[in-house]
Amino acid sequence: MRIEPLGRSVSVPDGCSLLEAALAEGLKLRSLCRNGTCRECIARVSEGRVSYRVEWPGLSPDEKAEGFTLPCVALAESDVVLLQPHVDVLR
Repeated sequence: MRIEPLGRSVSVPDGCSLLEAALAEGLKLRSLCRNGTCRECIARVSEGRVSYRVEWPGLSPDEKAEGFTLPCVALAESDVVLLQPHVDVLR
């Protein structure tokens, strides 16, 4: 996964959410609930595909069609570019 506009790439192991993968690489994305309901982590996927850990994450069909995702429950199905301007670099 590449996080933009930061321009940093991180590996996303199988079964690991986009949020978990970012945290493992020292990047803190916005998040609160970590179960797909609060929408604090909402971001846009500009390239690639994701699936979800939960049957219906807190996104409308229109948001999904526009490329929005919830990184806390999103699993990478391909190389992904995540547009998330709110990232804290921890290390």
